[in-house]
Amino acid sequence: MRLMKPPGVYRAQEDTRLLVECLAHERLRPGDEVLDLGTGTGAVALVAAGTGARVTAVDISRRALATAWLNSALNRRRIHLLHGDLLEPVRRRRFDLVVSNPPYVPAAAPSLPTRGIARAWDAGHDGRALLDRICRQAPAVLTPGGTLLMVHSSLCGTEETLAELKQAGLDAEVIARRRIPFGPVMSGRATWLEEQGLVAPGEREEDLVVIRGVRPH
Repeated sequence: MRLMKPPGVYRAQEDTRLLVECLAHERLRPGDEVLDLGTGTGAVALVAAGTGARVTAVDISRRALATAWLNSALNRRRIHLLHGDLLEPVRRRRFDLVVSNPPYVPAAAPSLPTRGIARAWDAGHDGRALLDRICRQAPAVLTPGGTLLMVHSSLCGTEETLAELKQAGLDAEVIARRRIPFGPVMSGRATWLEEQGLVAPGEREEDLVVIRGVRPH
């Protein structure tokens, strides 16, 4: 795919690639309903659209939505774009697959940023401000047998995500894991992460995990 990546929009990185690899193993059929939460450049949404699925992509950033629209035109793949906060624009709809690469980087600021590129990664002190909302809310928009695929860093608590999804009624498991070096954002916060006990002294790597949750029939 050709992807425009303008300043101010989260660029597809290793977490996006890992999520796309897992998406490729889902048996999407033409006409299946797919939701991409926090679409950014639209990379994951466009891969799903390539299967013939009907894809809805949501982002709180209007710049991201404009970028996703441009990328859909460049690649001649149709996605339905909605502006809004996670599941707010689609609460009355149901999807066969929900995918998300949400913000998950722990941040010193107690509140989430309301503008700027930091909205693409800052997620509160423990990195779970968006993850917890998705775990609680996504099961309600899944069809029976529908699937949630979500990627995040193990620093945010893999077991916490599994427990929340199971409490919400999904059968959940880790289906992929990849060890990577800290990127620029995590590297810039390494000392603070050490002070918070989120990483060991001198640790400069993290595990990315993809978690799959399935709503029982």
